[in-house]
Amino acid sequence: MHACRTATLALFDGMDHETFCRQPHSDFSPVGWHLGHIAYTEALWLLQHSAGDRPLFPEYHRLFAQDGMPKGDRVKLPPLSEVCDYLKAVRAKVFDYLQIAPLDQQERLWRWILQHESQHCETVALILELQKKRPELSRSQSNLKPQTSSMVCIPAGYFEQGNESLDALDNERPVHQVYLETYCIDRTPVTHQAYRSFIQSNGYQDVRWWSSEGWQWLQKNPVTHPLYWREDPTYANHPVCGVSYYEAEAYARFVGKRLPTESEWEKAASWNSQAGTRSLYAWGDQFPDATRCNYGHEWSTTTPVDRYPANLAGCYDLLGNVWEWTATWFDRYAEFESYPYPGYSQVYFDGEHRVLKGGSWATRPWAMRCAFRNWYYPHMRQMLSGFRCVSDANPECLSATVIKDSVL
Repeated sequence: MHACRTATLALFDGMDHETFCRQPHSDFSPVGWHLGHIAYTEALWLLQHSAGDRPLFPEYHRLFAQDGMPKGDRVKLPPLSEVCDYLKAVRAKVFDYLQIAPLDQQERLWRWILQHESQHCETVALILELQKKRPELSRSQSNLKPQTSSMVCIPAGYFEQGNESLDALDNERPVHQVYLETYCIDRTPVTHQAYRSFIQSNGYQDVRWWSSEGWQWLQKNPVTHPLYWREDPTYANHPVCGVSYYEAEAYARFVGKRLPTESEWEKAASWNSQAGTRSLYAWGDQFPDATRCNYGHEWSTTTPVDRYPANLAGCYDLLGNVWEWTATWFDRYAEFESYPYPGYSQVYFDGEHRVLKGGSWATRPWAMRCAFRNWYYPHMRQMLSGFRCVSDANPECLSATVIKDSVL
């Protein structure tokens, strides 16, 4: 909790009041609201609900509660120093309570609080990204041929999806078996260099590649490249970042592939077919560190897709760097039980949110694992999101396979 809070405060170091209160997009609250909400939520669950204390700073409750006021009204915030004092006062009482708290009964809640702060800090990171000026797309390098990533083959069979550790959020539970036919998956997320071929081939103007919903979205939002597009050639091998589900889906069709289901993505990330075991992370069960993936503002931007070692299946960058869209609608697993309150996940089982997997360069280690499920509307492109593609098994796919079942 100390390490997480230190990283949180570092995001706000030297921030001016205008940035603290600015709302660059109507779907996101100002970064200052997220900071206050972290303190409010920690006090609500650990001090009021668990310790039975009276509310701290009740004058903040309407402002920083999740449902206290519309996002557009959250721009009138106290100074950063005052909100930091709020966090400090709450944390002091929380650590006093920790000395006597029945952790054998409450540990899951404390771990949830840690992940809650981590998730809101990633939202802070993307809001700060939205405030940066982006370069215009260069129209040079015309007549590029479609470029696709090499693929690996994932053999047919059952695997275990989900997570039941104390860290597991309600929507990750329970662990359950899923059967998948053989399929092939890109070794890396789609890069700037590969995506540029879609742009230069007028992919944003060609209805053939778009679903009907995606084409309708594009007519209302006539974009021509990803939101966080990089013109710097040194980013050619970095993952494309800031795409909507519709853009990812269109590119996949353009190269003759499709987006993976959540199960296909998770099996490639976590399952050892030979041993019949799953791992918590793409590399095993060891906690994330700077040698394994790009996370937690290690670089504060994306890194080349093959900078870190491949996992057992032969895939790179499954955790960190950019979130990856899947074709799966966010929904409950069988025997789902909401925690710590129904509004955390359950209200989003509405058939309107797609699952994203893997984490980004801003994701904290406590909110990053193969089973972790992020979710957003398919039209959203403000997140630090990219994607990789899959193909059904066929002779052409299998001939391109670089990892066989024998080494899985």
